[in-house]
Amino acid sequence: MLKVIKPFGTWPSDISAEMITRAAPGLNHLHSSADTLFWVESRPWEAGRNVIMCQTPEGAIKDLLPTQFSCNSKVHEYGGMAYTVANQKLYFVNALDQRIYQLDLESLNNPSPVSPEGPFRFADIIVDTKNQRLIAVCEHHIEGQEPDNYIATIALDQKHPEIQTLVAGSDFYAYPRLSPDNNTICWIEWQHPHMPWDNTQLWQASVSGKQLTNRCLVAGGNQDEAIFQPQWSPDNLLYFVSDSHNWWNIYRLRDGHRETVLLKDAEFAVPLWQLGVSTYDFIDSQTIGCTWTESGVWFTGLIDIPAQTLGKIDCHYSSMHSICTHHGQLFMMAGAPGLSTELISFSADKQLNRIYSPASLPIANSQLSTPESVLFSSADNQRVHAFFYPPINAHFRGDDQELPLVIVICHGGPTGATDSSLNLKIQYWTNRGFAVVDINYRGSTGFGRHYRQGLTGAWGLADVEDAQYAIGHLASLGKIDPKRCIIRGGSAGGYTVLSALTFTDTFKAGASLYGIGDLETLATDTHKFESRYLDSLIGPYPERKDIYIERSPINHIEGLNCPVIFLQGLQDKVVPPNQAEMMVDLLQSKGIKVAYVTFDDEGHGFRKANNIICAMEAELTFYQEVFNLVETS
Repeated sequence: MLKVIKPFGTWPSDISAEMITRAAPGLNHLHSSADTLFWVESRPWEAGRNVIMCQTPEGAIKDLLPTQFSCNSKVHEYGGMAYTVANQKLYFVNALDQRIYQLDLESLNNPSPVSPEGPFRFADIIVDTKNQRLIAVCEHHIEGQEPDNYIATIALDQKHPEIQTLVAGSDFYAYPRLSPDNNTICWIEWQHPHMPWDNTQLWQASVSGKQLTNRCLVAGGNQDEAIFQPQWSPDNLLYFVSDSHNWWNIYRLRDGHRETVLLKDAEFAVPLWQLGVSTYDFIDSQTIGCTWTESGVWFTGLIDIPAQTLGKIDCHYSSMHSICTHHGQLFMMAGAPGLSTELISFSADKQLNRIYSPASLPIANSQLSTPESVLFSSADNQRVHAFFYPPINAHFRGDDQELPLVIVICHGGPTGATDSSLNLKIQYWTNRGFAVVDINYRGSTGFGRHYRQGLTGAWGLADVEDAQYAIGHLASLGKIDPKRCIIRGGSAGGYTVLSALTFTDTFKAGASLYGIGDLETLATDTHKFESRYLDSLIGPYPERKDIYIERSPINHIEGLNCPVIFLQGLQDKVVPPNQAEMMVDLLQSKGIKVAYVTFDDEGHGFRKANNIICAMEAELTFYQEVFNLVETS
């Protein structure tokens, strides 16, 4: 069938914002206990509710939480793994009150609270069956003070248990893990001003009754190493991921000495924005099932520990997370450019099994843009990675004499990464005739510690340069129209957006989703976890206040001369709404086209279906008005 010629950006599309909210629930946080496999499903159509799911020994898949409950932690504001299972009891953090509840998996009666009421938040929960208690990362919020973070215990054999402190003294904690023999516990900790991808320490201690003895720092003492996911092997050896040789690789401790499990120019870790993340697990004491990323693409395979070899499992998936072993098989959440995330497993002979595929995608592959992995040279000949999505529609195409508009996407973090998994929020644009370039700018993860440190002292500079050079590279190849460039991003990506619009003239419009306009406000009015993040990205505050003023777009509004749409949750504690409001007021005073869309029931990021729909449709309308795009039937 011949395609109808229509201007880029005006193609009718069946990929609606409403479809996006219903097509792909979020899947995360796999956990194996006895004969049952558990995970968390996030449902935008249920107001962002997180439901704990399971596959029973008989193979049935079912919800476990009553409708009034949602599993979600607010530790560090970003939460993470917030449940565990032991002895047919499910323990989970309830989103509404942040208390830990217990659900009997045999009776499935209404969950009952385990932790006391109070200003406490919990995540990364484990069960100490030997001492009949829960162990968890606890964040205690005190009015007028910085929250206190520590590893806590909660007795399971008391009617009204109190929260007891097990490990304290550092600013942050993660991964409390008991050895299989229950005699040793490990954890990682870190201090301000470091972030967990900069500098962490791995500790272990002996468990003597309900106390800890023989505390020992076992890795990270050089203060220049980021440790991730310590985990005990079945034979009681402590394994962990470290970037001590630039790449996040797997190591272990044996007889007090560090041993390399596998060295590879690849990353077996992700930045610890959420607690309890898992990229590997043990099939047995000789074999590790794992995932790793190279050039923005994820792979999976098996490590033969004695041989120190890695055998890749060939499959069509390119995005994988939440690794877990269950009955000798490797389980994970996986997706691909044309496939929504699903729960899969690989058997011992590497055979693929699709366990759970909840996403309904009534879109033919011919309607989906396939990402092209791109490497280009940025400033100082730095090589930078991106994914380029050409516009595509099964029924329409652009005129041969016209080049497509392009949307540059800046991922959040900024310590984070984008991958090539199916993202309908990108396909929403490409199916309407926009090209999209999704950039892993310097400072992104997945490319080694040196690349990850590319934004040290250079946030608002290096990332903006990379966005500009991406446009130049694609324009030189004749893939996009450099005169119709849009830049969009959320949170930290929103700061890159506002910086690019203020300090350069490359882009003609932008969208800032809960983005940062005033670095000083961010440094002085954000939550504990990120309160010193800018020390490395910008400089210590207030000692280098001059740099904060210099790089804050709000202080240079005279340079911002193109339309911007701001989308903001009014409950945002990470980037308070006043950031957007100051920029909006200044743009309005200059008479520049600006839109400000707010959601009084959202925080940092939009989780509710109606709000996601409203935000996407408002952004599309904004671009249509700015570039005079008329969608015709």
